[in-house]
Amino acid sequence: MAVVIQTPPLWRRALPLVQGFDGPLLLAIAFLSALGLLTMYSAAFEMPGRFDLHVRNLLIAAGVLFVVAQIPPQRWLALAAPLYLLGVALLLAVELVGIERNGSQRWLDLGLIVMQPSELMKLAMPLMLAWWFHKREGQLSGRDFVVAAVIVAVPTALILNQPDLGTSLLIASSGLFVIYFAGLSWKLIVPPALLGLAGIVALVWMEPHWCRPGVDWVLLHDYQKVRVCTLLNPTADPLGSGFHIIQSMIAIGSGGLWGQGLLQGTQTQLDFVLERTTDFIFAAYAEEFGFLGVLLLLGGYFYLVWRGLKIAVEAPTLFTRLLAGALTLVHFVYAFVNIGMVSGILPVVGLPLPFLSFGGTAMVTLGASLGILLAIARAKRLNQS
Repeated sequence: MAVVIQTPPLWRRALPLVQGFDGPLLLAIAFLSALGLLTMYSAAFEMPGRFDLHVRNLLIAAGVLFVVAQIPPQRWLALAAPLYLLGVALLLAVELVGIERNGSQRWLDLGLIVMQPSELMKLAMPLMLAWWFHKREGQLSGRDFVVAAVIVAVPTALILNQPDLGTSLLIASSGLFVIYFAGLSWKLIVPPALLGLAGIVALVWMEPHWCRPGVDWVLLHDYQKVRVCTLLNPTADPLGSGFHIIQSMIAIGSGGLWGQGLLQGTQTQLDFVLERTTDFIFAAYAEEFGFLGVLLLLGGYFYLVWRGLKIAVEAPTLFTRLLAGALTLVHFVYAFVNIGMVSGILPVVGLPLPFLSFGGTAMVTLGASLGILLAIARAKRLNQS
């Protein structure tokens, strides 16, 4: 008697690879990616090849997201400490033999590729701290928070020395989110917050004196001083350091309620908004899609953050809860800082706008972090089923 073995169709064999994916999170990612493609098409219309490269980067990020989403959270728990130590070692190598570009030493030439180790640390930092607090679960003491502060401080100081203020603040914030979620007391949060607020008030009050030429800011580089002073008074040098932010604010304001329409933004299409496909792409978007379009974009980001925090709350272990919460809020920091600096309420620190800004490495890191979020949500659903 002949035995007939039927091979399942391809779609049925591929089903386990996507089973358990979080639909609402994927919907938010798809929505923001579509807005990013539309915005890049307009902003890069006079830049041959830029839109095609953005599509390529987005597809690579989608591939990374899919692959990372297949890795169970337990594997990330085992990889956390090695990834962190590797990241610190690479940052130390940058200090010794790094490549310098535009006055910053941030890259390593590894032969086949040139990499920026700080991008690895964007994932390694929350992974390491989530691993640390998971290991210390049930026996936390003040000493554990001191160790966590050292874990944050070492790579942050190395990146700040490159210098790269924007990335160092982002990595530090990702670590501080984990520390906060782990149970840091408000008694330790409020005093530094009040001190920072007092410093901001003093800076605004003393701006005419502290921003004079020749006044040395010991803790910041000269270009960082210029960025802060430009934020406080962009009209002091309207054709120099203040040009970017002034033209950006004009573009945002000219969008009005409905926007000027796709490919119709005068500030954008006439090259008044510089870096309109990277750091200042929000100005191009706001000019052409208006206030209602901005509300739509912000709604997409808030929905992404809400869904990520929901995944964090429902995660089964302390490690996954801390990791999901930190990775989610990092996306909020990305969007808040970029939109804030383009709108003139924060200094320019060079952080891209997620899904919209052009950039291969940042897009891949974004895909990896969202892939980890999907893996955490997927693990919970598969365990329940």
